[in-house]
Amino acid sequence: MTTRVCLLGFGEVGQALVADFRAAGVTELTAYDVLFGDSNSAPSRAAVASNVRVGKDVKEAVAEADLIVCAVTAAQDLAAARSVVGLLKPSSYFLDVNSVSPGVKQRAASIIEAGGTRYVEAAIMSPIAPKGIASPMLFGGPHAAEFLSTARRLGFAGAEVFSEQVGKASAAKMCRSVMIKGMEALLAESLLAARHYGVENTVLDSLRNLFPGENWPVLARYMISRSLIHGRRRAEEMREVAQTVAEVGLEPHMSAASAQRQDWAAAFRETATIQELEAMLDAVLLRAQSETKTEKASC
Repeated sequence: MTTRVCLLGFGEVGQALVADFRAAGVTELTAYDVLFGDSNSAPSRAAVASNVRVGKDVKEAVAEADLIVCAVTAAQDLAAARSVVGLLKPSSYFLDVNSVSPGVKQRAASIIEAGGTRYVEAAIMSPIAPKGIASPMLFGGPHAAEFLSTARRLGFAGAEVFSEQVGKASAAKMCRSVMIKGMEALLAESLLAARHYGVENTVLDSLRNLFPGENWPVLARYMISRSLIHGRRRAEEMREVAQTVAEVGLEPHMSAASAQRQDWAAAFRETATIQELEAMLDAVLLRAQSETKTEKASC
């Protein structure tokens, strides 16, 4: 059976899935991103490079699609769901892989289901690279079990049905992100300050003693660089994490602070290419301190 797939959103996740879907035999593959209107945008350039068919608008992109993979930014999750209402076949699946709070997933599900299409929640529980479509994923919602066989055929080797209730998979993802994205923010703040004082090696050695088994210089460089490269998207996710925590009646102090640090880190994206941890920290510090001095002088 031919499966027509539409990638709704063509950022990191959407781009990563193109080759995987083609390897699974998907020949009818389309993509749509709001940034396709700008031919010089990163999604537009990626679409050209991957030779994926681009819809001129969302209606053309999702027409006759059997599977819509929604991989937009967290802030656009509900807008993306609303944009396809009335355009999808009742037999289609709308797979929502966005990193948003359980409450947002539930609202998105209501929008899609009200339009007569089957909604499946998905939480990607690792970076999308290097496994791509085979990354560990948690599926949720009343249609998750029936979708699993189609998903397996398409290469979702790491997927499992987590709950019949929409929101549970997202809750697991968001609570995990409190730790993962929070660690990125903490490591950046800790080691930038430590580098200024010349004690970064002592700090890293102490972490090795506290958490043995990890190569902390390598891990720290990786986690901080991820924050520098993907800071904007991570900040959006951390705001959703904060909302997740708030939804249970707790004040999300740490998650909100992590969102601020991730947002801040995005301004230093170009320094992520520096391979040595110390040199990368120096580059961020030099620019950050210079900007702080300039701001203080202008006050």
